[in-house]
Amino acid sequence: MPADSSLTLALAVPDSRTNAAPTSFPFRSTLSLEPLIAYWQRREQSTNAGVRLLAVAIGQQVAEADWCRGPLTDYSVLECNCDLIETLMLAVFPPASFSTDISGVIGPFQRYCFYSTTHFEEVMLNKDRTIKQPLNIDMPTMERHMGLMAYHLVLNRVYGAEIPPLGTIVFTVPDYKIGLYRHYGVDFNSDFVTVKVVGEPPQLTPEQLEMLIHNRHRPELWRELLPPEHFELEGFNLIQLLDVTDQEILSELKYDLLERDVLQTPARFEQIQEKLRVLFAQPSLQLGIAAYDEKKRAFVDFGKKINHSFLTKQVQTNSAADGSFRQIYDRLLREREPLVLKDLATADIPEDLREQITGLGINSAILALLPYGNDTVGLLELGTPQAGALDEFDMDKVSQFVPLFAVAVKRNAEDLQSRVQSIIREKFTAIHPTMEWRFMDAARNLLAKLDAGNRTAEMEPIVFEDVYPLHGSCDIRSSSTVRNEAIQGDLIEHLTLANKVLKKASECQELPILDELKFYVTKNLKRLREGMLSGDEANIYDSLKREVEPLFEYLATHTPELRPIITKYWSNIDPKLGILYKRRQDFETSVTTLNDAVSDYLDEEEEKAQQMFPHYFQRYKTDGVEFNIYVGSTLVENKPFDLVFLKNLRLWQLLTMVEITRRTAALKATLPVPLDTTQLILIHGQPLSIRFRQDERQFDVDGAYNIRYEIIKKRIDKATVLGTGERLTQPGTIALVYAQSREAVEYYEYIDYLQDRGLLEPGVEELELEELQGVKGLLALRVRVQIVG
Repeated sequence: MPADSSLTLALAVPDSRTNAAPTSFPFRSTLSLEPLIAYWQRREQSTNAGVRLLAVAIGQQVAEADWCRGPLTDYSVLECNCDLIETLMLAVFPPASFSTDISGVIGPFQRYCFYSTTHFEEVMLNKDRTIKQPLNIDMPTMERHMGLMAYHLVLNRVYGAEIPPLGTIVFTVPDYKIGLYRHYGVDFNSDFVTVKVVGEPPQLTPEQLEMLIHNRHRPELWRELLPPEHFELEGFNLIQLLDVTDQEILSELKYDLLERDVLQTPARFEQIQEKLRVLFAQPSLQLGIAAYDEKKRAFVDFGKKINHSFLTKQVQTNSAADGSFRQIYDRLLREREPLVLKDLATADIPEDLREQITGLGINSAILALLPYGNDTVGLLELGTPQAGALDEFDMDKVSQFVPLFAVAVKRNAEDLQSRVQSIIREKFTAIHPTMEWRFMDAARNLLAKLDAGNRTAEMEPIVFEDVYPLHGSCDIRSSSTVRNEAIQGDLIEHLTLANKVLKKASECQELPILDELKFYVTKNLKRLREGMLSGDEANIYDSLKREVEPLFEYLATHTPELRPIITKYWSNIDPKLGILYKRRQDFETSVTTLNDAVSDYLDEEEEKAQQMFPHYFQRYKTDGVEFNIYVGSTLVENKPFDLVFLKNLRLWQLLTMVEITRRTAALKATLPVPLDTTQLILIHGQPLSIRFRQDERQFDVDGAYNIRYEIIKKRIDKATVLGTGERLTQPGTIALVYAQSREAVEYYEYIDYLQDRGLLEPGVEELELEELQGVKGLLALRVRVQIVG
């Protein structure tokens, strides 16, 4: 090969695994020069004398080289006969394009490249001359794409089908010279690949051909209609690459900058900066973005944590630089053209600003205003450490993405302004009055940061430390069981009423469907009396609605003697719900009555408790009522806290639970379904921290240590007594759960006091609890409430 040639011939023979086609490639493929030799043989008849003479000369060389005929399984022969390969490849690689093309030759859809331009070798080849795996495409995807290209070739060459070309594939490959990556459009040229049919080719109908063409991404269909064992690919592919980095990067920037908050997130901003580094082939390029505040008539940084703008950062930290920066801005505004500072050392800018920028390690820069209509919404900055790395020739690229950044900055500025206006309304709805002062302070602090130009400022954490928790609950005993029994009872009665109608209808007329429906109803009645399974309710009501009740409407219309019993059926069905809703209604009424009574009483007493000392109060309704209280000095503003207030609230809580026990016990006899309640208090002697969760608009305990309190709170309602299996919570009693003996000492005093007043019966049960999931060693006191009447 000539020394000045930019083509490279493979000089190493890879192992058998490297030679092989991809593992999932469907066809047998072999490297061969036969299609290329045939090309030159055809040129021996050319009317062009020069081409004809060259073709004849090549034909003579080929005639003397038996090695180049047939499949090439030993690549070492290519090394020994590189002169002939060089001559043959003149048909594929025009000499004039040697220094510019990015091209290589591989066996049919294989990975080993035996001939390429130098540029192709640099871009796409590993040291063993196999094709690099692109960064953006994994191996299975690559193999599927190559298999699809081969199938298209088979369909075209063997069956004469004209198939729309596949979409352009783009390879992203590393550029080790600059430590970045580049994008290349890839063209697989199969002009020198021959498709050989093994045996009889599969017959395809026009319909099957059409099916394949319109289902190109279903490889299983292609394998079924065109079994790969019937075809063999022989020859070589030409791979040609075209650098499309600029187009790809600009396209990616367009979509990236359309996303919300893309300039507000450090990770996303770094991604944008990395893409600009690739676009300019400058691994040390630094991107700066400053938004323009029209009210302040000044540029403001997007965020100090990200350091989006190196110019405004200097202005903020050096008041002397403000005037110099104003000169630069006025110049940009006056000329309406980007400012190219090819070499900061010699650039026409104020000296103090030059020192500030070069002090950041930036020696070449481009500054461009971001226009939005007639307004300026921001400033874009590009800087590199290498003097002369950015110049006027880069302005074509800059002009293409400046409008994209302008739109992104404008949208971000509008979003920020909207958040400022609605911050209290959006983030702090339904704030507890006790804590309102703290939220107001946080909102003022946030607005102050925004006014100071910190456009990425977030609401500071709302955390109250060293607060004491109190938790209590009034739970409806066995509510799930009673609810299921009510559903079961209603279902049985509903089916019984339906069965009566069906039996009566069978006496009046013979319809096979009636017998089938009676069988269905009877079968479900029998099963329901034995117990209800998950899904029974929905399945049965669905069948009644679809199968049974439409028949009742028909029978009532055409069989007058059935109207009374059908009318009775409908009289038992709730007109709004369309189902029999008696026992469940009684149950829900009973639950609602109990919950309302407990909640109303708690709300009344809570108003009084707030007068003792302001505190945070939460109340939840489920099958019962539970409440949380947090109290401490950090919760209130300008009001001293003493532990006597905590003791007062603990006694208030116990008194409240006594009264709730009494009231729910008195209500039991008046309820449609007599339900019992159980009362529980969780004692926690140590202070903890609570944090406002903006996503849930509520407070939760904060910190890993304090999470144990939340875990206990969620699980103690199912606690059982150690060694007996008895549920801790029992009707007519109050259970007080604690972890350490000293926490119970204070409550013994309260219990003694309430027993003396006749509110609690004599005696205190001291209990150990069975281990709960993730919690062990809990203790409990249980006292019985003196029920009046």
